[in-house]
Amino acid sequence: MARKTITGLSQRNGVWHIDKRVNGERIYESTGTGDRAEAEKYLIHRLERLRQEKVYGVRRVRIWREAATRYLLENKDQPSIDMTARVFRQLDDYIGEVPLTHIDDETLEPFIRQRLDVDGVSHRTVNIALERVIRALNLCARKWRDEDKRPWLDTVPLIAKLDERTNGRKPYPLSWEEQSLLFAELPDHLRRMALYKVNVGCREQEVCKLRWDWEIKVPEIGASVFLIPAEFGGRGAKSGVKNRDERLVILNDVASRVIEGQRGIDPVHVFPYGRTGGPMRRMYTPAWEEARKRAAAKWEATHKTAAHPGFASVRVHDLKHTFGRRLRAAGVSLEDRKALLGHKNGSVTSHYSGAELGQLIDAANKVSVTDSRGPVLTILRRAKG
Repeated sequence: MARKTITGLSQRNGVWHIDKRVNGERIYESTGTGDRAEAEKYLIHRLERLRQEKVYGVRRVRIWREAATRYLLENKDQPSIDMTARVFRQLDDYIGEVPLTHIDDETLEPFIRQRLDVDGVSHRTVNIALERVIRALNLCARKWRDEDKRPWLDTVPLIAKLDERTNGRKPYPLSWEEQSLLFAELPDHLRRMALYKVNVGCREQEVCKLRWDWEIKVPEIGASVFLIPAEFGGRGAKSGVKNRDERLVILNDVASRVIEGQRGIDPVHVFPYGRTGGPMRRMYTPAWEEARKRAAAKWEATHKTAAHPGFASVRVHDLKHTFGRRLRAAGVSLEDRKALLGHKNGSVTSHYSGAELGQLIDAANKVSVTDSRGPVLTILRRAKG
């Protein structure tokens, strides 16, 4: 007599997976084996465990994928949920089917090694992922309960994060000469955006998606400013301005000239994407990477020495740091620097008087030159040992 085949198993990519409903509950997971007999044994084990849960009240052991799924569903309106979803997709290959009780440093080590050694990301990027794992496990222990009001997890393991001090990439403010070299290599649309950014201190997305309807004329000082709303979406629809306040953008003379040069190109966005319109997605593009390589090569050809590593790998965000350092070098007060850089300082940006706006414009104009006439900015370079 032929042996009865157990139903609920299907093979995908050489591995047997379970997809079976028992008493209204679905079992949907991998068996982790390509051997049919082993897969059936695992399915029998899962069915018995489910029976014990129902009959004897044995607590169900949940896997990471269940926790990750619930976290995403419960936090779908979070501004950073898209980033969290990407992190959880990366983690799924390593701990997706690992029981919550087995997640610890050792379990996470293969994921960490992949991200560091193969993908080449920073310690900070890995820590962002680990922080989300810790957050989800805390919810498993402190908030989420099963049908019998028992927590999904009794205790949260102490998961070690990586040391960011030895790995983090330091900000690199550009000198005037470096700025000239870099900007000369950028395509025209990026050059205009970069020139604007280094004179206003905005973040990348606040430049890419700058809109004309955010411009506010200030007749009493004969100038205009931009007021980016707090609900502005950044790269994602829910990203928002970083500190959740309106972002006042003060235009110095250089930034004003850039803005005037953009008028009439697009009715909605100040820096539209080519002829198709719509906003630029980001400034950090292959064109930016190629431009910084050529600029570093020109530095080396001119000075007969290698360009500083920070210049050779200059980031779009370094333009904001450059603006901030130049303001400080020009003697602009901390309070005014905070206002110009969009840092939270307890004031309501939309309530500035005309005189106060004029004062901020004067402060911003202290760094509105485009050559060595600007404030001296010395970059301290550690001698190579």
